[in-house]
Amino acid sequence: MNDQLKRIFGIDLGTTYSSIAYVDEYGKAVVLPNAENQRVTPSVVFFDGDSIVVGEIAKECSKLYPNEVVSFIKRSMGESDFIYEYKKRAYRPEELSSYVLRKLAQDAETSLGEKVTDVVITCPAYFGINEREATRVAGEIAGFNVRQIINEPTAAAIAYGAAEPSEKKVVLVYDLGGGTFDITMIEIRIDSIEVICTGGDHNLGGKDWDDRIVAYLVQEFQKTLDTDEDILEDPDTWQDLQLSAERSKKILSQRDITPISITHGGERIKVVLERKKFEEITQDLLERTVVFTQEMLQEAKAKGYSDFDEIILVGGATRMPQIPHRLKEEFGSEPKMFDPDEAVAKGAAIYGWKLSLNDGLAIRIADKSIKGMDHDSIIDLTPDLIVKQMPQEVADAVGYTIGAIKKSRVSIKDVTSKSFGVVVRNPEDRELVYNLIVKNTPVPVDVTKAFFTAVVNQETVFIRIMENESKEETVFLSESMEIGTAILKLPNGLPAEQPIEISFKLNEEGRLQIAAVETKESSSVNVAVETKSVIHGKELDEAISRNQSIIIY
Repeated sequence: MNDQLKRIFGIDLGTTYSSIAYVDEYGKAVVLPNAENQRVTPSVVFFDGDSIVVGEIAKECSKLYPNEVVSFIKRSMGESDFIYEYKKRAYRPEELSSYVLRKLAQDAETSLGEKVTDVVITCPAYFGINEREATRVAGEIAGFNVRQIINEPTAAAIAYGAAEPSEKKVVLVYDLGGGTFDITMIEIRIDSIEVICTGGDHNLGGKDWDDRIVAYLVQEFQKTLDTDEDILEDPDTWQDLQLSAERSKKILSQRDITPISITHGGERIKVVLERKKFEEITQDLLERTVVFTQEMLQEAKAKGYSDFDEIILVGGATRMPQIPHRLKEEFGSEPKMFDPDEAVAKGAAIYGWKLSLNDGLAIRIADKSIKGMDHDSIIDLTPDLIVKQMPQEVADAVGYTIGAIKKSRVSIKDVTSKSFGVVVRNPEDRELVYNLIVKNTPVPVDVTKAFFTAVVNQETVFIRIMENESKEETVFLSESMEIGTAILKLPNGLPAEQPIEISFKLNEEGRLQIAAVETKESSSVNVAVETKSVIHGKELDEAISRNQSIIIY
């Protein structure tokens, strides 16, 4: 890697499996193998005495040490009430996820011979403020400079666009991972990738298919032995069935039948599971993804997109034959499997590569190549202009081919997957949420709206910042979640109905800032929304300190 260009790695921090990628000198995204020579690493953490083991070994140990193994951490990201305790110490999802990130980085460094410092991390498109911030904090605890959090479907589309460039193509990215589901419509051009709209459920994924198998096995065990015992209350049995269920699901993607052994309480039975039965007991899960897809398509129509060219399948769970079959039946288009396990990490790496090329590279090239220009004039030059005028100089400076440099100039436009607003009172004195930013609005976005004081001589305005999934301008308070608050102090003697301007600014990765201004004397307050449910302050410092002293295996 040329010392003028800092490598930014892409990380797919998944519910069940994670991976890390980089862009080579030809502009090609490459997933790096782990120490076990696998391109994906199970997102599983095993507390082995004073050591921490991550990956395949941790997953295998879950059968013997179910209480010392933590998995499916991603589903709890941003939840303040999730705590895992080990040796009287409490661990939050951010810290647990940081161990997975450390494992990925350590193995990548061994494989590539280069330190991993800067990263782009992906998250489900449907993640809200809490979950996104928790993802960023996990990276910071692991010791990374987290350059950006980007949506998984967007990353997959970036990888797809780089692999199969087209003048114009509208694609549906159907992303069914281990624990989350996203459906996103994206317009791909040679020079741009633009997200139209997105939907989904971050609590729906391949694990739910596994759980249905587990429930079926429990039922068969009870029926065979004529018992009503809940065998899942035994942690060892529960863990054993979880592993068997995942294994059986994968087998049924290739075969029509699979035998499964159940051992509990000294009893052992064999259950034969057919693909037809598996599809029957999981049909409603698949239908949920179809409903989400139809809802998203209706939103796309409102934006002027009534059709699409392709359905792209991303995420390991899309290998189940029922997925492409049902989608073709519903939408009349043969879904295309696109690098389901690696597309997200590769797209994140390409996005990071784009960021690194923007990091002062153009200025350094301009300083050497354009004589007689002052610094301010150089600053005014965009990277696009520099690359267009001097592609060979740029390529020579950073060690990439001209073709690779040109590919990196693709513009990327995303949307917000949530709506954001403030609590207001309507004429009937009922509290409602007024959305300043509505779901599927392109980001970045900056919106200002005037509100009004309620009474004469009002001293303060208490601003409650809310997040919800509604597409409407106003929504019931019960349908929203509070993600932050701010207090605006007012000057003395204000009349009732005094305008208060509230501004919401949402950046590309979903981080929200608000500002409120009283218009008479310009009293103001500015708040960067920091969620209470994510590690911060002293607790964050302690987690970072612990992480630095821990060896990950």
